[in-house]
Amino acid sequence: MAESHLFYQSRSRRPLLDRAEGVYIWDVSGKRYLDGSSGAMVSNIGHSNPRVLAAMQAQMAKSTFGYRMHFENEPAEALAAKVASLSPVGHDKVFFVSGGSEAVESAVKLARQYAVAKGEPQRWKVISRSPSYHGSTMGALSLTSYGPLNDPFIPLTTAMPKIPAPQCYLDRDDLTHEERGLRYAEMLRAKIEEEGAESVLAFVMEPIGGASTGALVAPDSYYRRIAEICQQYGVLLIYDEVMTGVGRTGTFLAAEHWDINPDIVALAKGFGAGYVPLGAVTAKNHIVEAVLSDGGFQHGYTYAGNPIACATGLAVLEEIERQNLMQNVTVMGAKLKQGLQQLQQTFPVIGDVRGKGLLTAIELVADPVTMTPLPASRNAFLQLTELAYEQGLVIYPRRTRGGYEGDHVLICPPFIVDDNHIDEILEKLTVSMKQFMRELRL
Repeated sequence: MAESHLFYQSRSRRPLLDRAEGVYIWDVSGKRYLDGSSGAMVSNIGHSNPRVLAAMQAQMAKSTFGYRMHFENEPAEALAAKVASLSPVGHDKVFFVSGGSEAVESAVKLARQYAVAKGEPQRWKVISRSPSYHGSTMGALSLTSYGPLNDPFIPLTTAMPKIPAPQCYLDRDDLTHEERGLRYAEMLRAKIEEEGAESVLAFVMEPIGGASTGALVAPDSYYRRIAEICQQYGVLLIYDEVMTGVGRTGTFLAAEHWDINPDIVALAKGFGAGYVPLGAVTAKNHIVEAVLSDGGFQHGYTYAGNPIACATGLAVLEEIERQNLMQNVTVMGAKLKQGLQQLQQTFPVIGDVRGKGLLTAIELVADPVTMTPLPASRNAFLQLTELAYEQGLVIYPRRTRGGYEGDHVLICPPFIVDDNHIDEILEKLTVSMKQFMRELRL
C-alpha cells in the first residue's frame, strides 16, 4: 500500500475501501465487512440506497449550490417542512448545518442570542455532563468531557460547568433505579445554584449517551426531573440528538421516549445518513422569533441549506418512512440487545449491556460485581474491535470512564438489518469474544 498523505489518526493503516451496499462494505481485496456500527453511527439507512442516489443525481442536474443570502431553494424548504412535521410541538423553524459539531455550536449560539434578546445578557454558562461528547470544535469542546479530546486544548477553551453523567450501573447503594435517576437529576439543581441561576444559560445533554458513555440510558425518572429543574430556573434545555435522532432509537427523536419537549434540538449524523454532510437545529418558536425580532440569528455556514444536501436529507427521511424503518429499529434492536445479554452470560468480562433501539453497547470490565475496569494499558476496547474487524465485523470502540480508562464498544448497525444480519453480528462477535478471552489470559 502506498504511503498515505493523510493524518487523520496514528493507528495502523486500514484496507482501501472499494464499494458498499446495504449493510456491507468491501475492500479492494474483496473482503466483506458487516457495518455493525453504521460507520460512526451515521449510515442509518444502509449504503448505496438507489432512491437516495437518484434524488442526489436529480438535484445535481439542476443545481449544486446556491448561497442562502442570494437564493432560497426548494429542497431546503421541503426538508425544513418535513423536519418540522416530525419534531416536537412548537419546533416549526429549522436551521441547517453540515454536521454535529456545527449543530451543537449553533444550538448554543441560538440560546445565547435568545438570552440577549430578552434582556438577560448575564446568562452565558452552559452546563453539561461528564463524561460526554458534544463535538470537537472549540465551542462544542468546552461542553465535551472526554480527557484525551479536551486536555490538549484546555488553554484555548472556556471551561463550562459539569455534572456527573447518570452512570447508575456503577453505583453501589440502597437506592432503587428510579431513585438514582432523581439523585443524578438533582445534581443539576445543585450546580445551577452553585453557579448562580442568573448566570446559567442552558443545560445540554444526550438523551442516550453516545461514544463517551456507550449508549447510556438514564432511569425514566431522570428525564422529567431534569426538564422540571430547567423550567424552574429559566435554563434552556438543549438535547444533543446528533447520534440518537432521526430514528436511531426507534422514534424520530429519543426525547419522545420520555415525552420531553426540549427547548432546542441538535441533529446530524443519520440525518444525512452518510450520503452528504448534513445537520440541523430546531427550537421552540418563541426562541426563534425573539432572535429574529432582535436583528436575526448572527450565525451561519457556507454550506447551510445546500440544495444537494437537503434533497438527500429529504430522500433519507422518505426512505425511513417508506420502509417503516423505525419500527424495524425497535424490533431488531430488541433482538440485538437480547443477544448481547446472552453473550454477557457467556463472557463475564462483559459487565454491562445497555442501549435503546439500534444504539447498543457492551462494557468490558475486570470484575462484573465491582465493575472495576480492565487495566488501561491493555487497551481492551481497541483489542476487541481489531478482533472483530478480522472477522469482518465493524464495531465502534471508546473509553468509558472519562476517556483514559474503561472499555466499551458500540454495536449500532443500519436500520435495514434483518434477523440474519443480527445473527451474523452476534456470531462474529462471539468468535471475537472467544479470541479476546484467550488473549486476556496471556
